[in-house]
Amino acid sequence: MIPFVKDITFEYGACDQVSPLIRRVVANNPGPFTFLGTGTYIIGKGQVAVIDPGPDLDDHLEAILAATAGETITDILITHHHADHSPLAGPLKARTGARIHGCPPSRIGAADGVVVEADEDESFRPEIVIRGGEIIRGPGWTLEAVATPGHTLNHICFALHEENALFSGDHIMGWSTTVVSPPGGDMTAYMDSLQKVADRKFDTLWPTHGPPITEVAPFIAAYAAHRRAREAQFLACVDKGVGRIADMVPELYAAVDKRLHPAAANSLLGHAIDLVRRGVLACDGEPGPGSTYRRP
Repeated sequence: MIPFVKDITFEYGACDQVSPLIRRVVANNPGPFTFLGTGTYIIGKGQVAVIDPGPDLDDHLEAILAATAGETITDILITHHHADHSPLAGPLKARTGARIHGCPPSRIGAADGVVVEADEDESFRPEIVIRGGEIIRGPGWTLEAVATPGHTLNHICFALHEENALFSGDHIMGWSTTVVSPPGGDMTAYMDSLQKVADRKFDTLWPTHGPPITEVAPFIAAYAAHRRAREAQFLACVDKGVGRIADMVPELYAAVDKRLHPAAANSLLGHAIDLVRRGVLACDGEPGPGSTYRRP
């Protein structure tokens, strides 16, 4: 079982000092993919960075500006281009002149008719392109871009060296598992990225949605075990003659909000593609949502 953490105390629009170098402002955009809202992080004092400014909401923009009054926002860092993370970057840059850092989208969207997030930010174009390994510095703070493809192919986390912490975006969230939905998401890459984060041995993970994760190693281990358990369930369905994803979802996701079932089906497709790549399963043609899967 994943030891989910969901308890978080905040007020929309208020700025909370959550660690010596980190402040957080939560946007008022709760929902099935955003939990209680987008947590925008402000790093440092005086000259600061903002991570995931969030959705294009005027009140959230004003809250960020109020929280940094008298300071200079030098850098805006984007974990990925979903509409609950990146759209406010442009308006925030217009008001502050800050540089926007991010990995450009691959222009591979969600499967037709499948809602996997608030939506995609089709206009997202980072001013400074990062792919992983880049360092962004300010007075008293150092952020390192860590490439973590999987949830999206352009997902980037940011490591705060001074606190051995990682801003994990949607790659790892305390309140829920992460949607990995082809073609924009990739399960093979996701599992590799999970291991990459585990190997770094961070003290704290700060997801964009929800509270921090402080028991990092067991949480990531449980996250990965959940994926492998879902994979085993997929294989068990195939072994008993249920080879179509549409027939698996009601059984495997019976306890999940039905609004998330289309995304769950696409997550199973991510497992299917990974299993076919590894030679564990086979299907006719390229693996897809309507394929019938079987043992090779």
